[in-house]
Amino acid sequence: MKNTFTKEERLCAKRRIDTLFKSGSSFVLYPFRIVFIFEKNNRADHSPSCQSIISVSKRRFKRAIDRNLIKRLMRESYRLQKSNDLIPFLLKHNVTLYLAIQYVGKQILAYDVFRIAMNKMLKKLQDECAEAYLEKGD
Repeated sequence: MKNTFTKEERLCAKRRIDTLFKSGSSFVLYPFRIVFIFEKNNRADHSPSCQSIISVSKRRFKRAIDRNLIKRLMRESYRLQKSNDLIPFLLKHNVTLYLAIQYVGKQILAYDVFRIAMNKMLKKLQDECAEAYLEKGD
């Protein structure tokens, strides 16, 4: 599987983003706050199994250069690690994941911290999906 983060994998639809923040579940795994919602897939359309949005607070980081750096680090760590465990798991169980990753840290951290935290976050999402769908008799 390619380590890409294409336009189709980005969550852009305003209605779906509103639904995500209104009825999605969330957890905090420092330095990220994750809001997510799972949907059973019908696979008639060839939509990606995971769509995500990445954001950094303008209130915390006033300078755009800082926000862009953090978003770049988050995107890179997500791009490299999503295809390891999460995407094959979602495809296997025929589930679509809509995901918002928000940065809640107060300073810019090193890339290694992002990579480790992103790995933990993806594992926790996989556990949440298994808990939500696989224990219900699916």
